[in-house]
Amino acid sequence: MAMPQEPGPEADLRLPAGQAPPEPAPVVQRLAGLNVYLVGMMGAGKSAVGRPLAEALGYRFVDADSALEQAAGRPIPDVFASEGEDGFRELETAVLDGIASWHSLVVATGGGVVTRAVNWGHLRQGVVVWLDAPEAVLLQRLRADPTPRPLLAHSDPAARLAALLDERRSLYGQADLRVEQGNEPPEVVARRVFEALPTILRAPKAPPQGPIALVDGDGHWRTSLN
Repeated sequence: MAMPQEPGPEADLRLPAGQAPPEPAPVVQRLAGLNVYLVGMMGAGKSAVGRPLAEALGYRFVDADSALEQAAGRPIPDVFASEGEDGFRELETAVLDGIASWHSLVVATGGGVVTRAVNWGHLRQGVVVWLDAPEAVLLQRLRADPTPRPLLAHSDPAARLAALLDERRSLYGQADLRVEQGNEPPEVVARRVFEALPTILRAPKAPPQGPIALVDGDGHWRTSLN
């Protein structure tokens, strides 16, 4: 299995014309290179939001599903057809493991990545953001999207979507940050994520003023170990 190559800069990521990107320095300083993993149901707009978010942060963007298809050498529906969901999930975990070895990425994950405990070990190495959206919005987007969705290949896609959401909602709720959305443009949701990130990140500690006092083995205060 060929793993995806380290992603290059996304040259086509742009905020709307006339809209200046926010000052990234404070947020980037707090992130210190931690990856930002976007989780949520299919149709939540993880890829659409991830691209402008990555540009605002000065990060690179990775679509985990695209990386999986690159690794497999075939589309996701073909993986499901030949390997089943279990085989797909194994490959998804292997790809996530590779992505987690990089830094300074915004990663749009697959909708079911939260269903395996081993994946959380990778996700927790970064910051996990749940892009939440009403069920009606998800269904509207999915109906307008021609992308094949193996898990929605069902006689009643709306009921299937509701069932999946019920199964996964508590798992998505383990994210570090939840960002709710409606039908706003992806750039608006990306800005919302950007502005919320500092609320879950520690501010860097200021360096100590003056000499540092230490306690030696005899209980005496010293300014040096020499």
